[in-house]
Amino acid sequence: MKMTAESALLDLPIQDQEILKAIWRKKGILLEEIEKLKRELKDVNKEIEQVEDSEESKSNSRAKQLAIGKKRFNSDPKKGMEYLIDNDIVTHDEKSIAEFLYKGEGLNKTAIGDYLGEKDEFHLKVLNEFVNLHKFSGLGLDKALRDFLWNFRLPGEAQKIDRMMEAFASRYCSCNPGVFLNTDTCYVLSFAIIMLNTSLHNPSVKEKPTVDRFISMNRGINDGKDLPDELLINLFDSIKKEPFKIPEDDDDDLTATFFNPDKEGWLLKQGGRYKTWKKRWFLLTDNCFYYFELPQDREPKGIIPLENLQIREVGDQKKPHCFELYLPEQGPTQMIKAAKTDSEGRLIQGKHTTYRMSASSAETKEAWIACIRKSVSKDPYYDMIAARKKKAGLSKSN
Repeated sequence: MKMTAESALLDLPIQDQEILKAIWRKKGILLEEIEKLKRELKDVNKEIEQVEDSEESKSNSRAKQLAIGKKRFNSDPKKGMEYLIDNDIVTHDEKSIAEFLYKGEGLNKTAIGDYLGEKDEFHLKVLNEFVNLHKFSGLGLDKALRDFLWNFRLPGEAQKIDRMMEAFASRYCSCNPGVFLNTDTCYVLSFAIIMLNTSLHNPSVKEKPTVDRFISMNRGINDGKDLPDELLINLFDSIKKEPFKIPEDDDDDLTATFFNPDKEGWLLKQGGRYKTWKKRWFLLTDNCFYYFELPQDREPKGIIPLENLQIREVGDQKKPHCFELYLPEQGPTQMIKAAKTDSEGRLIQGKHTTYRMSASSAETKEAWIACIRKSVSKDPYYDMIAARKKKAGLSKSN
């Protein structure tokens, strides 16, 4: 080939021969530069991989430290918090600690209450920051109490309870100026509501209080004046209709399963039969994808085992940042093996050929996809069965 090119070159005028030789030289130089760039790119990719491996190792180490810190906090709040601070999971300031406790992921509610109830100056600052994270504006006192008391369990010591309820009353009054004449009114009425909840819903209390009794008990508490009967009646009816949900730390139910999940957060989920979108709290742990109506729910609305599933990004005209779970070898009517609770609380099989979710942002979507991919397990017999089905289908078509 080279001889043919040289022979062709001799047939050209000398000026054209020089031009062509120059082109060949430039081509050779370019090829050398391309090979050099390929080698450099390979070295860069190798360095990137090393950095990524190092970052992943750091991330795994930090996740392990976080899990250890949470377990230590649940067994001994003070020592656990010291560990979290020493390992830079939480910084030693009241705002950072309050935000960590308020988020509460994987933390024992009783331990949170014990930590917040301590009387030293620093713990009091943490308590105030924790209470200030609650948004009580425009809420009735019963609703604000429900929200507040869900984030921890009140400790057994009277002094701790007193400090925590004083902080609550102060925060509620600052969020709702003019509702009560002073914080003492809010403080007393809050305790009255807690006592009413116990009296109405504790089976051991035989004689249930009436609304008239509740009104009578709270006469003159608003700086010597009476609160409106309508306010007290509404509070009574609310507590009678729906008791407070008190957070528990039982190890005999699914709470233990959901301790220290791989990831949790809000996602929109598309229905199976009816393609409506609903906001659900998702939790990823032990190779299963759980979803709840609310973060504090103890029982999931649905369970999706991730065995043999795959995940992919999808476009959707109605919702952004979508991804879905699917079976790689799937017939048109083949359902994903999953379960959900129906309107009567019974566990039934899900009716999804795919599970489609929408995240709040591209970053959130990518984080979920990465975590789910790590959690997907694979049954070794699945590929064998899929291959057998494929072979059978080919035989039929022939």
